[in-house]
Amino acid sequence: MGEVILKDVNKIYEGNVHAIKDISLEVADREFLVLVGPSGCGKSTLLRMIAGLEDVTSGEIWIDRRVVNQLPPRDRDISMVFQNYALYPHMTVYENMAFGLRIRHFPKDEIDRRVQEASRILGIEDLLSRKPRALSGGQRQRVALGRAIVRKPKVFLFDEPLSNLDAKLRVHMRTEIKKLHQRLKTTMIYVTHDQVEAMTMGDRIAVIRDGVLQQHDTPMTLYNNPVNLFVAGFIGSPAMNFLEGKIEDKKVLFDGIRIDVPPGARTDRISNVIVGIRPEYFILDPVSPHFTAQIEVVEPMGNEIFVYFQLSKKSVVARLPADTEVRPGDTLPLRINVDMVRLFDPESGMSLFY
Repeated sequence: MGEVILKDVNKIYEGNVHAIKDISLEVADREFLVLVGPSGCGKSTLLRMIAGLEDVTSGEIWIDRRVVNQLPPRDRDISMVFQNYALYPHMTVYENMAFGLRIRHFPKDEIDRRVQEASRILGIEDLLSRKPRALSGGQRQRVALGRAIVRKPKVFLFDEPLSNLDAKLRVHMRTEIKKLHQRLKTTMIYVTHDQVEAMTMGDRIAVIRDGVLQQHDTPMTLYNNPVNLFVAGFIGSPAMNFLEGKIEDKKVLFDGIRIDVPPGARTDRISNVIVGIRPEYFILDPVSPHFTAQIEVVEPMGNEIFVYFQLSKKSVVARLPADTEVRPGDTLPLRINVDMVRLFDPESGMSLFY
């Protein structure tokens, strides 16, 4: 079983720097969980604590139904793939992949079988005699993955493994890692600061800010029902638009626009709100628009366009079909998909849907 459980985990460094704050989280066997958040939020620290590379100040980490706080990394039955690949430059690809098994005194024929199997899975059979300096970035990342695979661990840990690759190769490699997960059927915990990576790869996503777990759920739940302003603004590209509004007579008012309170919103004890609207929930509608927008900037994206305009003295972006004929200076009649509007408490930042 590759289940990982964190119970009230804390990490405090010298100088009372509280990097991880009471995080409790369960990762199911065979699940792909992504830890996401801005740089410095503590996600890599948390991963290193699971790996045994950082001590736990308080709380418990369980792997495969046993507490591993005091176990060294080699005894936790995990494999970790690092951002910088961490390959031995003087060894061949084969030797890099076999090294961890050799120091654990695996039989030579078993080492060869595992290396050959992993190289076939990753499509690097013809690279086994090369050294890392003769490989591209994508090939080095495959070797690093192969070195992890041969261990056949219960849990794979990934610490921003694609951050050194170019944009096109990143897209390709994240697909390959997802395929690998489906093939190996092993628990994977993946750290990234890239929310697009998180949305496309994870069965579930855990969002961390300043060492605090903000929300953990499926990608679409985080996208459609964020628990607070931070999650709402961090997940999604372009980001959710935020506008100041008021509640009057069971209506939401902002910048002269009047819409119904979205279904499920708890607004009975609040008068001021933050209105959150994702770009795709502005809809071109010449028949029954909520407002008319004067377009300032148009960004063609191929399969869609982004248009920017002002609401409540803020720049707002809408995502429209690629065949929309619009230029800067034009006006567009827009309707808002009221059912998908999110409302937040301006004081606490919390969603009014929870």
